Amino acid sequence: MDIYEEKNIKPMLISEMTEPFNDPDWIYELKLDGIRCIAYLDNKMKETELRNKRNLKLLPKVPELKDIYRNVKGRCILDGELVILKNGMPDFFELQKRALTSNPFKIQISSDKYPACLVAFDILYFKDRELTDLPLMERKALLSDTVIETPKLAISRYIYEKGIELFEVARAQKLEGVIAKKRCSKYFFDRRTKDWIKFKFLADKDFVVCGYIVKEKGITSIILGLYKGTELVYHGHVTMGVRYGDLRHLETIPESPFAITPPGNENAVWVKPELVCVVNYMPNEKGMLRQPVFKGFRDDKEPVECQI
Repeated sequence: MDIYEEKNIKPMLISEMTEPFNDPDWIYELKLDGIRCIAYLDNKMKETELRNKRNLKLLPKVPELKDIYRNVKGRCILDGELVILKNGMPDFFELQKRALTSNPFKIQISSDKYPACLVAFDILYFKDRELTDLPLMERKALLSDTVIETPKLAISRYIYEKGIELFEVARAQKLEGVIAKKRCSKYFFDRRTKDWIKFKFLADKDFVVCGYIVKEKGITSIILGLYKGTELVYHGHVTMGVRYGDLRHLETIPESPFAITPPGNENAVWVKPELVCVVNYMPNEKGMLRQPVFKGFRDDKEPVECQI
């Protein structure tokens, strides 16, 4: 059985953030604020299958993309970013709401108001042939030849050499950042290499949601945790960007999920450590969370993957 039939791909990962740089051996493309998506498309069998990094099916969340198989020239596997545009900009919050909604009626209303789009940046398979050993630029050429662009399926644009300049454009447009990729790079499943690097204005980190505290004037603070091996360790709070309404659906537990309840959390509402959230922050030399801002929840990562 080939990788198309198996439908169990774990995508190549992006290396840690660095300062922007220019290099003629690299290309640069915008980092879109969405959900990583592997698309299995077959125009003959009329098949669209979308999976996230945990291999969970995404199409029930974005039913408006069920026909994008029509926009490829043969059976293929695409790697890309699932995004929702709001006022012409990628909106992670709208996408997060969709991903965490199970009500088909609400999903349909959302898809009518803010339709999703898949922006493909790589092709891993085409017409019974695996393409991962080809250099990136050959894969980019095949991607352009395979995809017929529509508002629902687009191809990521890139530029050569000028990573610093693109980073400044992204900053001016308030986009998330830039991805730099070596032009000769191959595609390695489930590996993080130095061939793909991100430039971002804010660092981000994934944490386990362990509980929350409702303070005065409706302010709510999420209690964060990270795993050290199999032990869940307290890692502070995030308050900016948190809305109480986003937490009401979480399943509560009577005691702290930490081995030792951290001081200052006596009034906490503890929850099952089953959900991951993303926190943006200003990086500093000490590695602390400076000016942390809650960005949203994500369901494409297991809590135990959030390690110190």
